[in-house]
Amino acid sequence: MKVFESFNLCGHAVTVVIVLSLALCESSSHIMPTSSSPAGESSVLHGDSIQFDLVPDIVMHGSVVQVSYQCSRACEVGVEVVVSTQTKTGVAVFRRRWTNHRRLHVPRTHPVKLWFPPGMAYRKDLFMRRTLDVHNVMVRAWLDHLEQGIGDKGHVNRTSTYNGSLVRTFKVLQAVLPSERPARHYPGCPSWMADLMWQLTRDRIRQCPHESDTVDMLTFPMVSTGKSFGVIRKIHPFINRDLERDRVLTVEQPSITVSIWVFLVQWCDKKLCGIIHHVDQNSKYDTPLIQLTDTGDIIIQVRVVSGGDQAFRAHTALPLWTWIRLDCFIQGSKVTLQVKPEMTSGGMVGHTHIFDFQSDIHYNDTGGYFVIGGGRFMPGFHGYFGPIKYYRLGTEKVINFLSPAKTLEGLEKTHRECDVIREVTAAFLQAVTHNQEVFMTGLCHSHYISLWRRFGQNTCRQTWTWEAQKKHRALFTFLETQQKDFPTGTKNRRTPLHLGSRLFEHVVNRLSNRGSNQMDSTSSSLIALLQMSSCYGYHHASLLLSTIHLAGLGAPVDQQQGHVYSLIGALGDNRLALMHLGYKHTQGIDGFAKDFDMAYSYYSNVGAQTSIDQGRVLGNQQYITEHILISNENHLNSLTHETGDTFQYIKLQADRGDVESQKLLAKLLFWGQNGVSKDVGSAVKWYAKSAMELEDPAAMYEYSILLFKGQGVKRNMTLGLQILEKAAAKGSVQALNGLGWYYSTILRDYKTAYKYFEQAAHNGSHDGMFNLGVYHLNGKNPHNPEKNETAAFHLFLNSSLYGHVDGAVEAAWYLSTGNMEGVSRDTERAVIILKQICEQNGYLGYIVREALQAYLQGSWGEALVRYALAAETGLGVAQNNVAYLCEELKQSYDCQWRYYNHSTMNYAPHDSGLLKMGDYYYSSSRLGAVDQAISLYSRAALAGSSQGIYTLVVLAEEGHDVPLIIRERLNISIHDGLDIVVERLLQRCVELDEDEDLTPCTLALLRVRMGKSWRKMTQDPIQLSLVYISVVTLIIALITVLIQSALVSLPPECVQVHIPARQRRHTTDCAVDDRTGTYPVNQAEVNGNGQQDQNDPIRREDRMSRTVRMAQGLWSILLRDGQTVDLAVTVSGVFLCVLCTLILHHLL
Repeated sequence: MKVFESFNLCGHAVTVVIVLSLALCESSSHIMPTSSSPAGESSVLHGDSIQFDLVPDIVMHGSVVQVSYQCSRACEVGVEVVVSTQTKTGVAVFRRRWTNHRRLHVPRTHPVKLWFPPGMAYRKDLFMRRTLDVHNVMVRAWLDHLEQGIGDKGHVNRTSTYNGSLVRTFKVLQAVLPSERPARHYPGCPSWMADLMWQLTRDRIRQCPHESDTVDMLTFPMVSTGKSFGVIRKIHPFINRDLERDRVLTVEQPSITVSIWVFLVQWCDKKLCGIIHHVDQNSKYDTPLIQLTDTGDIIIQVRVVSGGDQAFRAHTALPLWTWIRLDCFIQGSKVTLQVKPEMTSGGMVGHTHIFDFQSDIHYNDTGGYFVIGGGRFMPGFHGYFGPIKYYRLGTEKVINFLSPAKTLEGLEKTHRECDVIREVTAAFLQAVTHNQEVFMTGLCHSHYISLWRRFGQNTCRQTWTWEAQKKHRALFTFLETQQKDFPTGTKNRRTPLHLGSRLFEHVVNRLSNRGSNQMDSTSSSLIALLQMSSCYGYHHASLLLSTIHLAGLGAPVDQQQGHVYSLIGALGDNRLALMHLGYKHTQGIDGFAKDFDMAYSYYSNVGAQTSIDQGRVLGNQQYITEHILISNENHLNSLTHETGDTFQYIKLQADRGDVESQKLLAKLLFWGQNGVSKDVGSAVKWYAKSAMELEDPAAMYEYSILLFKGQGVKRNMTLGLQILEKAAAKGSVQALNGLGWYYSTILRDYKTAYKYFEQAAHNGSHDGMFNLGVYHLNGKNPHNPEKNETAAFHLFLNSSLYGHVDGAVEAAWYLSTGNMEGVSRDTERAVIILKQICEQNGYLGYIVREALQAYLQGSWGEALVRYALAAETGLGVAQNNVAYLCEELKQSYDCQWRYYNHSTMNYAPHDSGLLKMGDYYYSSSRLGAVDQAISLYSRAALAGSSQGIYTLVVLAEEGHDVPLIIRERLNISIHDGLDIVVERLLQRCVELDEDEDLTPCTLALLRVRMGKSWRKMTQDPIQLSLVYISVVTLIIALITVLIQSALVSLPPECVQVHIPARQRRHTTDCAVDDRTGTYPVNQAEVNGNGQQDQNDPIRREDRMSRTVRMAQGLWSILLRDGQTVDLAVTVSGVFLCVLCTLILHHLL
């Protein structure tokens, strides 16, 4: 590589040659082109083989592939075609399987005709208006043994796939452009009108929308932590044909411009750090590669047309603590670098560096990807990036203003103030260390006054000014309170980081004592203390400051200041602050730009730190993140404190020799779960007891790993290996992976290690999958000792689905670059994978645990502050808990609904937040609020919430439509009536509440089915008559029983009746002759000829009373012995039983 100097060419040539040679050697040793299995290469394992004898080179409908294979026993062979588009990866469009039972150990050949979707194989026509534009097409074949069944033949293993097969091979086909595909032939003819419309429109040239050659690669400030995590950008070809033609013509005579704003906190820690670099499709550095040295100089490397890489060094000596714009112009063979400081910055003037490579530069921006900051094999600098503009076709005038100006200027101002605070603190600590008196009255006392006050007192020798002491009065007040501990404390207690931690806890305690966010007039002093804590490097304070300004917790909302402290916290490489930025850029909320590439850069950093943190779990600052909702009584009751009955019962069972209780107890103590304090020593004892005495395979594996690592027990590799081998023999899948690790790391026996990794992976071990992927990536597969990134990626991806941290980080990197054949770029998916992994971080779990403990101890204000820190990272359970505390503590209205709303934005939100926001929108009077409420209720229902389903039932009965996704999930047609929709929903609701006996859904389903049965019965005349008869008989029976009860309550003499034989008259008069049992008759009531006087009212009243007495006498005769009542009740009961049977028939 040739190295040139813009200044002092001869003096620095040797130095730059050595530096760049080492950098390129390092990059070449790490960045290798992707590899694939070429056509015709066979995959052989234990007598089983498969390969392609004949395979087309391009996608052609109806083409034939010739598959040659050999089986050692009954096997299944499969062929499939997998394609990738801009939005989807690994979509199977063709699949064919067959089995071979007889001709074993004999090579066989099988032709397979490939059928592609019409939109992929043919050009656009009248009947097919849209075609499928594919980027990667791969035909794959695999072979796997069949499971053994009854008899000689096995049954087809339908679960076998390409990745899980025994042997496999593939070939990448060349996709045909839509315009070059053949026309499709149809058997019939279109109508005259349709054919006319096609002839008129088929040659129409659609006008492309306006497309600019200027790309805004960064519009929001980005943090560069000095590590190998940067923003990845992919540049696509122009849609406009004229622009694309111009770009292609300038590949070997480029004309481009890149304008970059940078803010350096410190120069490069290594020899070279990345500012921006381009990686081509072969994973090699391409034009341009702009780097920063450890002295502040700039090195620009390019690839020339003649081959090879060349570079030059510009002696810029970039200053710290100021914004600088770097404009790089590439024109033909000439490179121009302009360095321009911000207009308001002093002490530096702009200058220009020009170099001519004497050979045209090769540049193709659509190949590969760009990296802003640190890359996979190159660290970044420590500072910030401002706006970055890329002119793809070049420009003479760069327009790239520093924006957002207030935020970026606030960053610069805050860093300078923090520098002053650290200097003052250092001077104060130095004074205290030398046992000098530090006066806090604002001025130094004179020597004579000091002598007068206290004889022999040393004079004040403070090095800061009175103005500084007055400005930072809160700082000096805090330092005075801590002054007594400095001389006697350890050295760590005098570090700025320790002071920052003390400041933060002091502020949190004061906030919690006030009920959290209702801060009084001294809130500015608390914010000042948090700012000092942030300056000391304790970036939990930075995150809390960001939360206060963004959420308005005790202070007005100030997004600018919130952004400043979010960026400062992330610059300190704080895990929670990095997750906070990643979450904000994922959702695009609180003024942050929605940018998955930026979110990936932050999440990938936390993911890598999480992997490292898992090896340091013995510290008290790390715990497993537990998803405990404080609003859920069942969640709180599940906590097993050391003094609780549940924990004591588990311990009792463990003492009695129950192996499951012993393992559970060991797990709780080792990780500190479910409210149990961490006790690694006791956990190791329980693991040892289960492993050595009871020989439980799972406990044996855990104990052997502790012996290998020496965690909580003295390291013993020999005993660990013995226990690990026994665990594997007893069927522990994780032990197989452990043996693979031992043979790979300790014995360096890669062949045996691969065997164990493969067995573990095939049995579902996520660690085994990852380790097997590493072997494929490094070319250590003994059966195919070539680098196979495709196999490695799929193994990494599968392991990430089981929660493997390293597997998720590796798989996300491939998805974010999209630089591997067969894998399309999908940054959003990469972010989702990494976010789930980052939420396992032990430091986040520690914050959540501290918040939960504060809540259980009654310090709800402190719990609110700590939960708010976790909520700002995007943790759903923390967001729901913050919203609940805001509601219970009667805090601001926005606090409650802000976090409930944020919880619904997560990819897997908890149903409680969805239901709360659904209720919020349903009660709102805004236009479209009900539709939003239905959408939220539907998401809750899909998440398994019975309350969400019940609410949808209520809304459906009110006349609202059930969403289509709910109908599809429950197999409800759009033509089904309301009764069917409601019944299906309630059935699903009851299934979700199967653990409870009586729920609202159960009663509602009973109501619906009873109504349905009643409607069926009323539609049948016979059944309807039966219903009426049953109702009438029931009424008669009730009346009979009531009358009998009334008669029983009368005196006995009132129910004794004598009926004359001639008259059969009845009376209710109780003046009864006890001797004869007859009623006296008033003869005056009857005239001489036997006729009643109709005109006498007294006689009419007597006649009515006689009628009543006659009716009472008749009832008393009928009910005298109770048989009539029994008969009425029996008849009514029979009809009711028939009616109930009929209803049950309709219900069931």
